[in-house]
Amino acid sequence: QVQLVESGGGSVQAGGSLRLSCAASGYTSTDNYMGWFRQAPGKEREGVAAIFSGGSSTYYAHSVKDRFTISRDNTKNTLYLQMNNLKPADTAMYYCAAGRPSGLGDSPLDQYNYRFWGQGTQVTVSS
Repeated sequence: QVQLVESGGGSVQAGGSLRLSCAASGYTSTDNYMGWFRQAPGKEREGVAAIFSGGSSTYYAHSVKDRFTISRDNTKNTLYLQMNNLKPADTAMYYCAAGRPSGLGDSPLDQYNYRFWGQGTQVTVSS
């Protein structure tokens, strides 16, 4: 049974940093994508960042590019999201997702085709 457990969320002031972690168990991280998604109140869930299993390919939403960095440690089965220069617009519940196969035609930032999801961790950025 695959489990994804996020941690690292919290409340920070604008300009601050947070590092999210997603510990995966029961999951083989070969030849697939893992990603971070977020959902703010009243908004649809959106892709934030994604990474291929080897770590060689990364994808970012335009709104977070150059501020967020996604990485993964396959030896620990853990996904990370380093978030710098946080803005109030980054306030949302952040979800870890895994199990998206390679070779699909859609963007790895699309939530569809991710098989496994965590419960989320809240990030709140105050101005």
